[in-house]
Amino acid sequence: MKLTIACIGRAGRGPERNLYEHYAGRIRWPLTLRELDEKRKLPPAELIRREGELLLGAVPDKAVLVALDRRGKVLDSEAFAKRIERWRDDAVADIAFVIGGANGHGEPLLAKASLILSFGAMTWPHLLARAMLAEQIYRAQQLLAGHPYHRA
Repeated sequence: MKLTIACIGRAGRGPERNLYEHYAGRIRWPLTLRELDEKRKLPPAELIRREGELLLGAVPDKAVLVALDRRGKVLDSEAFAKRIERWRDDAVADIAFVIGGANGHGEPLLAKASLILSFGAMTWPHLLARAMLAEQIYRAQQLLAGHPYHRA
């Protein structure tokens, strides 16, 4: 099983990037980070559409698509791990997580998602969301391995 995190915006050096790399480096599944930008100044609706196209173009064609979005489903760590376990056991080859830009995801992208996932009602900085996602993937890995990293 291969994982892709596709996101709008590029992270430079800094504590958020370091935190992402800390957890990403511990994940045993192959993990690719794809950072994307739309350079043109577009009206918000057009920008959301274009960012959706960029994100979808950056992930494997038949990947299970997970969109991070504030309107999504809130899962606890155990339920997230069980989702990954189910996909793994169903021999899913690719899982792609997509993190949109400041205006979020448009309906066309959300309609293609197998799961719309939220980290809660609060708005999180996109760079921090990457780190949180990497940590939750690592936590799921450890839960599935029976490692005591996670305590309920």
